[in-house]
Parts: sequence; structure tokens; C-alpha cells
Amino acid sequence: MELKDFCMPDAVEVESSTRSPTYGKFIVQPLERGFGTTLGNALRRVLLSSIEGSAIKAIRIDGVQHEFSTIPGVLEDVQEIILNLKEVRLKLYGDGERTLVVEKEGAGELKAGDLEVDPTVRVLNPEHHIATLSEDARFRAEISVGKGRGYVPAEENKKPDQPIGTIAIDAIYSPVRRVNYYTENTRVGRRTDYDRLILEVWTDGTVTPEEAVSSAAEILMEHLKFFSS
Repeated sequence: MELKDFCMPDAVEVESSTRSPTYGKFIVQPLERGFGTTLGNALRRVLLSSIEGSAIKAIRIDGVQHEFSTIPGVLEDVQEIILNLKEVRLKLYGDGERTLVVEKEGAGELKAGDLEVDPTVRVLNPEHHIATLSEDARFRAEISVGKGRGYVPAEENKKPDQPIGTIAIDAIYSPVRRVNYYTENTRVGRRTDYDRLILEVWTDGTVTPEEAVSSAAEILMEHLKFFSS
């Protein structure tokens, strides 16, 4: 059967009224009956599991040997600081890992924007809270950042050559926070049983929804081409 025998959509429509750097609503129509669910489910799975992102994977804090420690002059314990660091949204440009330094003395709030970065690293939520310091506090840490896909547990981020005191942490690389899809009937001529696919994508802002959907489609096509003669 040739593709000309299928009812194919002309383009993907992006709803402009709700479009933002972190949300996109995509509408595809008309599709043969059943193809809306087929495409929507496949795209959703790939979007949630396979889009590359950046995340903090390890931290070494001066004077700290393990994650159950406390730091003099710092309100939060190390576990709380790690939880806060996991929510820092980063975008890395280029390949390889980066080591970021954060250093602060005296009373005040330590924020994501205090991370010392170069042009290859961007912090998207610089106001995000990391820790609260008192007047006599001195905080310095080295933070390892890398790229990856999906979720990687702390155990896999441990390396034999890491300096003593390095704490590996769970890394959530996926920049896609949520995906929803549903189908509706749409009309072509006299037939009303064609599919209309509505795909909603929420990201953390390190990639746009359009970039995420484009990457997911490319990943699917690269896998499917092996089945094509």
C-alpha cells in the first residue's frame, strides 16, 4: 500500500494563544482512525524518557564527608542542600562535563545564581534557594554537571577517581516535565471518523516544547527506519 492511500495531515499546528517557552499545544489532523493514539502514545513515551537534558550529578562541599553531615553556620543540612540543588535548572552547551564552583561567606541566602559559570553553562532559575547562611558561615562547594537522558540513580554517578568527600546524587536529566495527549474525531469530506491528535507538552525551560517534540520525532524515525525496506 502506498502512502497516497492514507489521509495525511498537511502540517502540525501549534496553538499560539497558549504558547510559551515551557508549554506547547500541538494539533495534528487529519489522521487515519487509530493513528492519533498510535502517534500520541509513542511521542509521549519518547518525550518523557529520551530527550537529552542537563543536571547536577555530584557535589563536594568543603569540610563535609557525607550527606548526613551538617555545616557550621548553615541552616539546612547537607541532605536539604542536595534536594535544593536537584531543582536547579541548567543548560549545558557542547559536550562533556563541567565543574562549577559556588562560594559564599557571611549572612545571606545562597541561590542558584551564585554558581560561578562560564559561557557554556546557563542557569535558568538563578533565584532558586539553595541554603541559608549565618554571619559566621563559609560555604564552598564544587558541583559536577553533565548531560544525559531520563533518570540516573546516584550509584551510577559514582566514580572511583572522585575526590574524597564527593557525594554522588540522583540526576533527573529530562527537560520534559509532563506530556498529555488525546484524540478527537474530525471530518474529511463526508467522513467524520478521522483522528485529530492534540499533544500537550510542558518543559522546564531548558528546551522549548517545539524542540522537545522535534527531537522525539527524530528519535522515533531513526528507530523505525530499520523496519523499512
